[in-house]
Amino acid sequence: MAVMEMSDGLGLGVLRGDDTNALQPVSRMVRVFISSTLGDMKNERHAFWEKAYTELQTHCQSLGLVFEVVDFRFGVRDILASDHMMTELCMDEIDACQRISEGPTFIALLGNQYGHRSVPRLIPETEFELLASKLSKDSENLKLLNQWFSKDTNSVPPIYILQPITAHYPHYSDRGSENVQLRDNDVISWNLAESRLLQALRTAAQQAEREGYFTAEQKRLFFKSVLEQEIEHGFLKTQRDPSAVLFFRELPRLSKRECKKNFAKFLLDVTADGLLDTDARELLADLKQRICNTGRLQPLCMELSKGAMDPSRKEHKEYLGKLCEQVTSQMKELINRNAPQTLGTMEPVWSWLKQEIFHHATLGKERCAVLKGRDDVLGKISITLWESSNASHEAIVVHGPPGIGKTAFLCKLAQELRAVIDQQGLVLLRLLGTSPSSSDVDAMLRGVCLQICGALELQSPFPHITNSHEDLVQFFHSILEDASKQGDTLVIILDSVEHLLHGNKSEKLTWIPKSIPPNVHIVLSISDECLEQCKGLVSAPQSIFRLGNLTEDQGRDVIDASLSAAGRKLTSEQLNVVLNCFKHSGNPLHLTLLLDLAKQWSSFTLMSSVHLGISTEEVMTQFVQSLEENHGKKLVGHALSFILLSRHGLSEAELQDVLSLDNEVLAEIYKSCLPPRHSLLRLPRLRWSRLRLELRSYLTERWDNGVLLLGQFKELIRRRFLPRDLKSALHSILSEYFSGQWSQGQPRPILLPSLGTFLTADRKVPTQPLWFTEELPNFRKLHELPYHLAHARKWDELRESVLGSLDWLCCKTLQCGVSCVIQDLSLCTALTDCPEIQMLKETFLLLKPSLDFSDGLVDHSLLVTEIFGRLQGLADLYPSLIGQLCSQCVDWFSSYSDPVLVPKCSFLQAPGGPLKYTLTGFPKGVKAVVLCSKRKLLVAGSEDGLIAVWSLSHLQTLHTLSGHTAGVLSIMLMEKSNHFLSSSLDGTLRKWCLLSGQQLFCIADAVSVQTHTPTHVHVIEEKKIIVTNPSSRVKSWQLDTAEPLYEVSAEICSVLGVVGDELVCLCNEGLLCFYDVSTGAKISQTLLPRSAAHHNLTTTLTLTRHAKILFAFGESRLHSVRNHEVESVLGLPSAAFFLRTTEDEKLLLAGCDQTLCVFLITLSSMHKVLDLQHDASVLCAVSNTEGSEIITSAQDRLIRVWSVTTGALLDWIGVMDSAVSTLALHERFVISASIITNQLKVWQLDYTTKHWNKSFIPAYCPLVVLSKDAETVFYVKEGNNTEIFTWSSSEGMKPNSMDVSSEVCCLELAQHKRLLFCGLQTGTVFIYPLDFTLETLCLPPPESLPMVRSMAISPREDRIAVAYEDAVCLFEITARDSFPCVDGPFERYSLCLLHSAISAMALLSDCRLLYGTFGGEVVIYDFKSATATELDRHGTAITCITMSNWDVQALIGSQDCVQKLWNLSPVLLNHTMEYKGFYFEGVLCAVFSKNDKHVFTGSLDKTIKVWDVSSGCLLYIQYVYSPVIKMMPYKDGFVAVSQHGSFIKEGFRCPDALKPGYNPLRNFRAHYRVTSREKNVNAPHTVVKEPVDFNPAQFNFVGTGLMKTKPSNTCVLF
Repeated sequence: MAVMEMSDGLGLGVLRGDDTNALQPVSRMVRVFISSTLGDMKNERHAFWEKAYTELQTHCQSLGLVFEVVDFRFGVRDILASDHMMTELCMDEIDACQRISEGPTFIALLGNQYGHRSVPRLIPETEFELLASKLSKDSENLKLLNQWFSKDTNSVPPIYILQPITAHYPHYSDRGSENVQLRDNDVISWNLAESRLLQALRTAAQQAEREGYFTAEQKRLFFKSVLEQEIEHGFLKTQRDPSAVLFFRELPRLSKRECKKNFAKFLLDVTADGLLDTDARELLADLKQRICNTGRLQPLCMELSKGAMDPSRKEHKEYLGKLCEQVTSQMKELINRNAPQTLGTMEPVWSWLKQEIFHHATLGKERCAVLKGRDDVLGKISITLWESSNASHEAIVVHGPPGIGKTAFLCKLAQELRAVIDQQGLVLLRLLGTSPSSSDVDAMLRGVCLQICGALELQSPFPHITNSHEDLVQFFHSILEDASKQGDTLVIILDSVEHLLHGNKSEKLTWIPKSIPPNVHIVLSISDECLEQCKGLVSAPQSIFRLGNLTEDQGRDVIDASLSAAGRKLTSEQLNVVLNCFKHSGNPLHLTLLLDLAKQWSSFTLMSSVHLGISTEEVMTQFVQSLEENHGKKLVGHALSFILLSRHGLSEAELQDVLSLDNEVLAEIYKSCLPPRHSLLRLPRLRWSRLRLELRSYLTERWDNGVLLLGQFKELIRRRFLPRDLKSALHSILSEYFSGQWSQGQPRPILLPSLGTFLTADRKVPTQPLWFTEELPNFRKLHELPYHLAHARKWDELRESVLGSLDWLCCKTLQCGVSCVIQDLSLCTALTDCPEIQMLKETFLLLKPSLDFSDGLVDHSLLVTEIFGRLQGLADLYPSLIGQLCSQCVDWFSSYSDPVLVPKCSFLQAPGGPLKYTLTGFPKGVKAVVLCSKRKLLVAGSEDGLIAVWSLSHLQTLHTLSGHTAGVLSIMLMEKSNHFLSSSLDGTLRKWCLLSGQQLFCIADAVSVQTHTPTHVHVIEEKKIIVTNPSSRVKSWQLDTAEPLYEVSAEICSVLGVVGDELVCLCNEGLLCFYDVSTGAKISQTLLPRSAAHHNLTTTLTLTRHAKILFAFGESRLHSVRNHEVESVLGLPSAAFFLRTTEDEKLLLAGCDQTLCVFLITLSSMHKVLDLQHDASVLCAVSNTEGSEIITSAQDRLIRVWSVTTGALLDWIGVMDSAVSTLALHERFVISASIITNQLKVWQLDYTTKHWNKSFIPAYCPLVVLSKDAETVFYVKEGNNTEIFTWSSSEGMKPNSMDVSSEVCCLELAQHKRLLFCGLQTGTVFIYPLDFTLETLCLPPPESLPMVRSMAISPREDRIAVAYEDAVCLFEITARDSFPCVDGPFERYSLCLLHSAISAMALLSDCRLLYGTFGGEVVIYDFKSATATELDRHGTAITCITMSNWDVQALIGSQDCVQKLWNLSPVLLNHTMEYKGFYFEGVLCAVFSKNDKHVFTGSLDKTIKVWDVSSGCLLYIQYVYSPVIKMMPYKDGFVAVSQHGSFIKEGFRCPDALKPGYNPLRNFRAHYRVTSREKNVNAPHTVVKEPVDFNPAQFNFVGTGLMKTKPSNTCVLF
């Protein structure tokens, strides 16, 4: 990601948090309010839901938008409520639509009714008293007015409030069947009372207008219907062009007589006494005229004179269809008009960061709006920040109990700091756990790093860094250092870090640096329960601040500020009640909850009926109980539970859909009445909106898709609403929703109490396809469905539709990243013990490094190849899941329309093997590894001086310690404390704390950087002494304080060890000297044996329990010193280069070249019990605790497991990228490290052997040949060049080998005649007839005995050319009596002395020899005419020369990136193909396809490339994790062997014509170009199209060779 691009796109003000007004991101919602009357337009509304809704919803989905309809008249028979809140709810919802929706916001459907005209709920004090004064002569109406309206002086300014209907008619809201008559009476009474109230208010308002006290608009408020108020608010006042769709239904002109006669049939407005409401008709006509004047009305005429609306009638059905068609058409037009502004053709990759910054900035403002008090703590923290600005320091921790106000406090701190920090600084705020990107450590760090880089203009991280936790943490630490050096002030404020303590990467806060550089500050808050996690992070008391309870005065200040902001106040009695409750806790959250309740009190609220909880928990419980009473237990409990159980929250649209699928909620709603329509059943929107109004303080609404996240009372909801069985049931409903099970008109049955039988109704929930369009995936389904299926324990459905679906896995991996897939699989393996899911999880862990380098944005072919190449061998073992996936892979390959290589066998590392984890975090190789089994910690030091500490319980990095400036030499753990020592090539010795990661001291010049002494540091914990051996001296320090104790100035070569109280040193002239370890005083000396005195010391070992020291020199003996005596204990097969002992010191392990000698140690002697032979030099060995097994590593890059009892090889593990130099054993896990690679690998010894694919030859074989039937491989092992081994793809390793008398230099195989040719160092060529296993032929060497450089067999296998140092000889291959025979040489070609030695060659059927040299020369020599012609020279050594199967063309490859394709008759250069990545990518081998249309090449960049022979065009690239060293054509593809020994078999599928714009480099960051010969010109020459400039600095080097998926420039080929 380009920092400048992000900075320009967002702006520095946004990135620095200054310009929050520019932060508001684009909404992803289309939310529309439908305005209509309840009874008059019910058929139109039903038609909209039946026909238009689903189509509009699908259309929005295709644009990446969420479609939501707010229809208060849907699903209810009466919208009037006792509290008169309907009008206010409508206005609030219209406001929300206008605020959030992109595109249309309002639909109006006008019919024949003007609608209900309600009494205003609130009337300002001045207006009400003016109206009352106009009724002074009408005592009856004045009494009625005062009876229903009460003055609320708690409002500022005071208002009059209309009393709830139930205040006078208590049975008005009854729904039970037992109170029907009482309810009906109260309804009638209220209707009459309302009519009288309205008439009185209208009369008074008209008089006030006549007298000039009221405006016409003020008067109209008492005449307007709810419908007109909605239309005015949603359209007439704004008239936003792209926001409203309006229709009205016109009747034929009716006379007044017809209206009076048929008003019921035509659904006209009536008065409370049942008469036609003529005023309403006039107001409706006026409203329609006002709308017509805007030019936006869409009139639809319908004949109703023959009866009321009947959707079954043809003309009425056509009318409804036309209405839906026009509504849909206009809505789509408005949506499309805004969609380009919403989505754009390509959204910037940093748009999610803008959403994140906006979210935290907005929430931060809200949280600190009414913060009072805490000034003393704010001041102390500000002083601490200022005082620590110029030096390294610790983080600042703010802690306290839940609800104490830590969030508001940190938001206030951020606000204050932004006001004082200069414009170049950055205050970065994250309220953790309030958004998906702040609920995960890696996601949070990714956003923080990008914001810092953009705001301070630092280099942003590469994709492979942001996808690795360890790399991301290191980058975070590095940018803090960069910001510090730049001099800009950076303050990072992280609230509620306890939210990050539950993920698998963040058991501890190890990602926060222990030492923060100058100018950079980190302030974090944490609850008291989790404060223990910060002990290793912050040790200084002055860096820890505790927030305590608020005082009563501070509570008063908070109350005043909160009420003032809300325009409210309290009576003295009410204030005292609140304060008395608050005194019990002093908790700010408790006070906030009390104020939320108090703001709803009017001044006439009787406090005797109010009971407030004296704790936060009690208040929240009372609140939830009141919600249940007002809205129903099922609706409240399930709505809150659905939000809580969702993975990343639910949008309001999703929540309503999910509640509409919940039969228990709908049964509660329709308990006493039937739904208006039986074919369509959903949660009435009005019910949710009323509940949402009361919950507004407890829900956080994110801007993107309106996702709702629960606030403070999550735990209460879990305890109150979520027993285990209900939790599973609710997860099941959520899974059904996100799977789309009940979409597309699929009716869901329900048993309604009011019906008594099952009803099947459409719930109108959206479809949930995996892809909305070809480029737009269903992200919500990808994130939520696997989560809910797993928690609902729907394992069969999970395997079938998610984990066993190749389409799903590809979609989620490529769109969400491989880490998200691993997270899903980890969730499943935690909930169920399924071997197949475990195999799949390990597969994605194995392929993750490759995809991380491409940021997850790779082509399908790469991912499918990775999956198929790893799982193919396990398909038969696990047919239900893995077999299903492999079958889908086969189908995918067969339908793929671009070029692709299809694996025919499992050649990539399969899951289920011994490799379990890879520990990363070092930029260079690992030098020292120490295991602390007691604390389950692993400590490792690298070549660049870094030290990392891992927890073996969680396999996560606890500390990354920097201090050493050169490679770490050794690490030593303290057995009696939580400390360890490290020495380095920078000469320093440092002491560290394991728990905190703090450096305790550093001693300079403590170790010699030139020393070859095996042990650098000796520690005597009992005496608190450290002894080192720098520059031929002995130095000693106090272990706790690092104070110098003494120094021995004698010429001491090495310190061998410490025995008891004596220090044993090797001095000059073959002396062993003994010193007092406490004082350094010399005690005695003795001579070494004469045989040892002339050799260098190779290794030492102290046997503490036996009070002796073992040591070895460059001779074949092992010596010991005990009681000042030296003896040669044992003879060894060769010099020992390392010594190890078991934990109980019963066994001694000595590494002697290719032998590991095992000795049994007793008190009086040692004797050898085993010689464990290896194929290469043994590098290290460890033993398990029981001493029953020995694990070794050798130079051949294999780890071997041996039985101590029998000496048998139990198992071997491979293949490593480099030889393992260090091993550690923890329980049944082996940790391996190498000084060459920057990773540690964790291997499991107890694995299922049937999963471990060992169908490969040993790694790093220098010579390999393949048979044409892809059955047999002949090879020479690394380090054993005098023996030829055979491996069969069906049988594995064959027991018999072919011994030769000298080192093998080259191998060739005559495929048809089955002759294996072996060229030797001595110049001899051995020939093995494979059909005559006991016979061997021999071509004697020339007189000068030159080594055989190369061999080449002609296509007909009748000749072989053998290249020596100075000549090439030509031999004939014949047969005598059916026995093969080789005669000659018949021809000899003396090589030019000016040329380098031959490196590769090919023999043509016409006796021409094509060869290349190490100097890059290419020559074609004709044995018949004895003429040589030099061809175009390469810049580096020629590595391969491959002829086509028809002997027409040859490909010549070299160590650089150039390969040339030649025509052989005549000799013309057809194509020069150059492939340029960032690093060395020379071709190692190549082979033509059997039809000669394509050529396959294997390169050092660990890829196989496919080229088109006719055009030279690059067709495909595949990453195979190891360089391919040998290839052979096979059927429609090839077989090959990699450097790691993998046997690769693949087919190649290629269409006849490539798609326009096809880019073979889409998965790789590289360039290629082709220079081709113009074939229509007689004279041979080449024409080069101008190449695209190539600058390696533009590309990211990737350690494994995989490049990033980005469009790359590809030359057009001619």
